[in-house]
Amino acid sequence: MVGQRNWNRRMAAFVFLLPAVLGLIAFQLLPMASSVVVSFSDWDLLSKWTDIHFIGWSNYAEVFTNEKSYMSIKNVFIFLIGYMPVITVLGIFLAVLLNRNIRGMKLYRAAVFIPVITSWVAVSIIWRWLLNGQSGVVNYLLSLAGIQGPIWLQSEHWAMVAIIFVSIWKDIGFVSIILLAGLQDISDDYYEAANLDGASAWSQLWRITVPLLSPTLFFIVTISLINSFQVFDQVLIMTNGGPAGSTSTIVEQVYRNAFQYNKMGFAAAQSWVLFGIIFLVTIGMQRLQRRWVVYER
Repeated sequence: MVGQRNWNRRMAAFVFLLPAVLGLIAFQLLPMASSVVVSFSDWDLLSKWTDIHFIGWSNYAEVFTNEKSYMSIKNVFIFLIGYMPVITVLGIFLAVLLNRNIRGMKLYRAAVFIPVITSWVAVSIIWRWLLNGQSGVVNYLLSLAGIQGPIWLQSEHWAMVAIIFVSIWKDIGFVSIILLAGLQDISDDYYEAANLDGASAWSQLWRITVPLLSPTLFFIVTISLINSFQVFDQVLIMTNGGPAGSTSTIVEQVYRNAFQYNKMGFAAAQSWVLFGIIFLVTIGMQRLQRRWVVYER
């Protein structure tokens, strides 16, 4: 009787899990396995599977030798250098401000988070208009202060700066709210003891808040790194990868090679190279966390 009940439970679990497992296999595992095979071929998306020609590691070699592909990889790291430090530091200070107990704070927190839930398409279109070099609001405001604004999205020097700025503006709400949750998990006892010892607010920030906030910071840095490597929407809409490829990214190149140039094999190789970069960076972050992340409270 007991054995029959256990069997029925296992069968019920199998029946309930089967649709999800089949969906996982059909829409994730099989496409991933297929992309590995395609990455070693010259498939053009239009030919039959029987006409595929395997070319070995040529696509992977081209990822690093092709000028546009190499530039897209370099641009992603340029984006990271400009994006990560700024959004992390600003996120900490904004979280500290949002952690204050003042009237209307819930409204302020909601306002900060609004850009996060706004579509990247809508945000990119609005900022493309605001950053218009001739009739944009940003340059108009700069002109009131006697500053001649650049042609943001048509300049090789300023286009990536504009992409980074807009990305920070949209993502800062997510970062600050997550850090705010981490701040509220820190006991007030630490700050009371610091006040008794005469520690300044700045000293408390760097000697209490930041160390105890390090697990949350580690999560934010890891998620932001992964998302930064996959930056795409704002680039495609605001600059279309230009000017002269100065804002082209890996995902943008994957999209173009796969669906515009019909170089599906090369696009699949670029995708797996991107996966490898993200995987290595994530492993590196996991190892480095032992040196600076404090889990004891």
